Amino acid sequence: MGEAWKSGDWVDARRVRLVCAFLLAATILGYGFLLSMSHGTLDAQGRPIGTDFSDVYAAGWMADHGRAAAAWVWPEHYKVQQALHHSKAVPFYGWHYPPPFLLLASLLATMPYLAALALWLGTTLAGAVMVARKIVPGPGTTLAVLAAPASFVCIGHGQNAFLTASLLAGGLALLDRRPWTAGLLLGCLVYKPQFAVLLPVVLIAAGNRRAFAGAAISSLGLVAITLAIWGWPVWQAFHDSLILTRTRVIETGETGWEKIVTSFATARALGAPIPLAYGFQAISTALAIAGAALAARWASPALRGATVCCAALLSTPYAMDYDLVILGGALCFLVADARERGWLGHEKSILAIAYLVPFVGRQIAALTLVPLDWITLVAVFAITLRRAWVLDFKFLPKLVLGRGTARRRRVVEG
Repeated sequence: MGEAWKSGDWVDARRVRLVCAFLLAATILGYGFLLSMSHGTLDAQGRPIGTDFSDVYAAGWMADHGRAAAAWVWPEHYKVQQALHHSKAVPFYGWHYPPPFLLLASLLATMPYLAALALWLGTTLAGAVMVARKIVPGPGTTLAVLAAPASFVCIGHGQNAFLTASLLAGGLALLDRRPWTAGLLLGCLVYKPQFAVLLPVVLIAAGNRRAFAGAAISSLGLVAITLAIWGWPVWQAFHDSLILTRTRVIETGETGWEKIVTSFATARALGAPIPLAYGFQAISTALAIAGAALAARWASPALRGATVCCAALLSTPYAMDYDLVILGGALCFLVADARERGWLGHEKSILAIAYLVPFVGRQIAALTLVPLDWITLVAVFAITLRRAWVLDFKFLPKLVLGRGTARRRRVVEG
């Protein structure tokens, strides 16, 4: 068993197809049953179908009806959700996003709720599949993305992780070949800024000025468009709402610690006071950004992509289990690199487990306080850095020689 775990031979193509087919069938049957038991826009338990999409749709409706800034006023937002779902008892889902996401939300809200949800999930999932297949070509990639437990969680919440992962992984995949396009994609993450904090460091470390400029253009352009349409009040409202998001979602965990996959939440769930949890998160953030910068500077493009995807999740105190779709981007980059340069010990087994963990991570954390999602994220980040060290960093002449000399030595030795 130990040798099989090290080699990963148990993760063969036939077994992967079988497991993915089972997961996809379970997803289709599960959501088919959910829809069959629903009434209107609510499921059998009185929750909106697509749960979190309720706040997106309500915010878009408010923007379309001249009340854009009120979307960040939670009591007002809740009244709209109640009216849209024709239920006073519908659960409240808070709107925490910067104004650029309101551009998409306002477009989606011009359609009926269920049609908008189907369009939203269909187009963003298709984008995630397209990006994954660019990184790892082949029909098996499509099945793996559709069947992924992280996709199951994201679909159930009607969430935006497919879009986030597509922008991040797609931008990283294009960074060397089409830097302007890569930058434009990465800059669009201004709509989900907690995953973009490390990107300026990454782009500076990579020495990619065109991508940096592209990111600046798209991010500032989206900000300018929101100001032109709705003015400063939406940004003021967003700013004023941040304290609620920080205290009620991040610090006190009203959403549920088992749903949050960050270092901060791990510490808080285990009983750490808020200052200590922030200290733990600060260490995690520093290590994640440092690892991403090193990979951006010296690792292969695929390992750079994997490291940055992991670091994006580890560097923020605010990431949910549906955001583990981003970790799927890291898995794609790792598979692509392994296809080109071979697998190292234990890698294939760890990646297979990481793929499956989101299916049970939330439940295990709720029952045992064991943060399996976070442990998996750290494990993938660690093996990514190990792979970069073994295959790329080992050729560095201890940072004494210039980058060009290091590259020449790599060519000679390789």
